[in-house]
Amino acid sequence: MIDRLGTERNAWMCTLRPDGSPHVTPVWFVYLNDTWWVASERPNAKLRNIHADPRVALHLSDGDAPVVAEGRAVVHRSGYPDAVVEAFHVKYGWNIDTGESVLYEVPVSKWLLSGAAQ
Repeated sequence: MIDRLGTERNAWMCTLRPDGSPHVTPVWFVYLNDTWWVASERPNAKLRNIHADPRVALHLSDGDAPVVAEGRAVVHRSGYPDAVVEAFHVKYGWNIDTGESVLYEVPVSKWLLSGAAQ
């Protein structure tokens, strides 16, 4: 599972709208030290939703070997960790530290599925 988190380009992130309904979008991410790091442009629905309720779920799209995690997102608007900036640059060729992106730090609080269908 950890190998896939380092190589897969996309994950799906579920945030909660103010009415409690799910908002699911594909995201670019890196996984470092038991934490998902998701970067996106701002402003967007993810950012608004996370400000209202930080609970999120993230999953890889392969249904034959599902990886699904839950956590609480912390929003970073600047001062991104160097290791995360470098990991995004290596994986995507994207410099996330331009002031035009927002970074979500999501430490895993619970693994729902870790690569094996149940």
